[in-house]
Amino acid sequence: MQLSELAKNPKLVVGVKQTTKVLMNNHARLIFVAKDAEQHVIRRIIQLATEKSVEIVFVESMKDLGKACNIDVGAATAVIEK
Repeated sequence: MQLSELAKNPKLVVGVKQTTKVLMNNHARLIFVAKDAEQHVIRRIIQLATEKSVEIVFVESMKDLGKACNIDVGAATAVIEK
């Protein structure tokens, strides 16, 4: 999936807490993580995604991910649900 298509996806969920919930419930299909997000914020999500064999796509910056998700602020993570 291209980053430019992200906001058009109806199963997009944005944010660390929401991404964690989707992962914990085994509903994640694809995870997006901003490379410049603070490690203590994204560490658990990367660990969960790896444990559950969910593909992780790294995005250059929180600003880029937020823009791709069609929000006015940066985003550390986003997820596409199954």
